[in-house]
Amino acid sequence: MAGIRLTPEEPELPQGTPPRPQLPLPVAGSGVTAGGGGSGGLEMASDDERSVAADSWSVRSEYGSTLDDDQRYADAADVLAAAAAAGNFPSAASDYCSDKDDQDPNEEGSMLGLQSYWDASYSEDLANFQEHGHAGEIWFGADVMDTVAIWTKKLCVSFFQGGLSSANDNIKFEVDDKHLFDYPVLDLGTGNGLLLQALAKQGFSDLTGTDYSEGAIELARNLAARDGFTTISFLVDDVLETKLDRKFKIITDKGTLDAIGLHPDGRAKRVMYWESISNLVEPGGLVVITSCNHTKDELLQEVEEFGMRKFGKEDTDRGAGDSHQIFRYLDHVQTYPTIMFGGVEGSQVCTVAFQRA
Repeated sequence: MAGIRLTPEEPELPQGTPPRPQLPLPVAGSGVTAGGGGSGGLEMASDDERSVAADSWSVRSEYGSTLDDDQRYADAADVLAAAAAAGNFPSAASDYCSDKDDQDPNEEGSMLGLQSYWDASYSEDLANFQEHGHAGEIWFGADVMDTVAIWTKKLCVSFFQGGLSSANDNIKFEVDDKHLFDYPVLDLGTGNGLLLQALAKQGFSDLTGTDYSEGAIELARNLAARDGFTTISFLVDDVLETKLDRKFKIITDKGTLDAIGLHPDGRAKRVMYWESISNLVEPGGLVVITSCNHTKDELLQEVEEFGMRKFGKEDTDRGAGDSHQIFRYLDHVQTYPTIMFGGVEGSQVCTVAFQRA
């Protein structure tokens, strides 16, 4: 099991897992003011605004963040101010890509599901890079990123080259880089592109990263050029409305499905996501998803439901579901640190691999 969600009230967290912050009260000049009265007074942030700020802090920074506590608190305050200025953040639902689907009233949205949030975030990261050379956040931390890259290579050896061992086995795979040269890799929601650099260090060379934020792609290109990874291709593209016209042997996703799920219409967007990647990955190809908002079992269920929706529940009930399976589970990372919560053991992040039928 992975992805246990800890509530803010839980007093004892494992060492290295920071508690969610108690969000600071509004201060003068923060932009969080009493509504419309012009009195100059301040009021407490609404529950929705606190939820938005907590989501922003926890999803972006909780696992392996490189931000210090002061910066986390400042980021949370900034999100509160932005929420107050916007008035009602779900109204920006169209920022993600399109509003072809009606919003699910049961979905709880977050600013992290909106393109406007990421455009602003990567604009700041790009400015920091240009001024200080900083790469920005490593989503889930450097340890998880390196684990995903190494584990993905082992997975390719195991399943593409006839190996019988799990990618989790403690085995040193002696593989010439030329065996990985022909495996085209697509990293969805690549952000600063550092996962692709980690994959390049493992021997992959046909590497493409996409992100719907132009700022992210500009940052990724600058970092790749600085670090000597000039052959990595970076493109502005929205996975939900992709313009890519090629298929890939391997697709990686480190946090993108999480962000899509935080859109006010996240349930419908996730269906669009699975539909899109089912067309982007080659038959027999791999999809490696890393998530902090979903457990392994939840991802398996989501994949199964997507197959049932695409081919119809009647076929599944008649026993045809296996032959109509779009993605099948292959393996998952079993080396992430675990915690005990409520008598159940789990980890704060999971990485799961599926194979396209």
